[in-house]
Amino acid sequence: MSGFLYIISAPSGAGKTSLVSKLIEQDSHISVSVSCTTRPKREGEKDGINYHFLTIDRFKEKREQGDFLEDAEVFGNFYGTSKSHVEQQLKAGKDVILEIDWQGAQQIRQLMPNVISIFILPPSLQELQRRLTLRGTDSDAVIAERMNEAVNEMSHYPEYDYLVINYHFEKALEELHSIFRAGRLRQQAQVLAHKNLLAGLLEQNVN
Repeated sequence: MSGFLYIISAPSGAGKTSLVSKLIEQDSHISVSVSCTTRPKREGEKDGINYHFLTIDRFKEKREQGDFLEDAEVFGNFYGTSKSHVEQQLKAGKDVILEIDWQGAQQIRQLMPNVISIFILPPSLQELQRRLTLRGTDSDAVIAERMNEAVNEMSHYPEYDYLVINYHFEKALEELHSIFRAGRLRQQAQVLAHKNLLAGLLEQNVN
């Protein structure tokens, strides 16, 4: 049975990466599509695990070849989602998460109308700024830029199917996981998983 495609978006600092990492630890049926990016690696990141790190020339070459389901420029860096990688995981029965911004989400919806989308929000702007500062990876100027961009990003939440507010990590994780559990109970998924059972239940020749 083919898996379902999910989009998860959030402003930087809302906790998306941590939530998704814990989610895939808990559920072996969920995988994350590894995006391509031209931004530099951060400390602790690994090529092919966190991102596929590409040069700008290589990224543009792949885009011209039609290798991306979506791509966007964020804070001066390019990001893109590999079409072949996503299709391979879906065919293997995995629910696939695309961690992309609202611009990428709009592109994906045009190509795949059945995609399920989730937006993760912080509990307040003050908490968002505190989390960005605690990272210790960005300058004050970059944090200010990210805060300005966050307001614009969050204004697109009405375009998404689900909202998860990350007040408390464990509660947000449980809410996020419940969306995936419910997705597997949708009629389309159940019909494919229980084809013989459903056919048998509708038989009229019962002794």
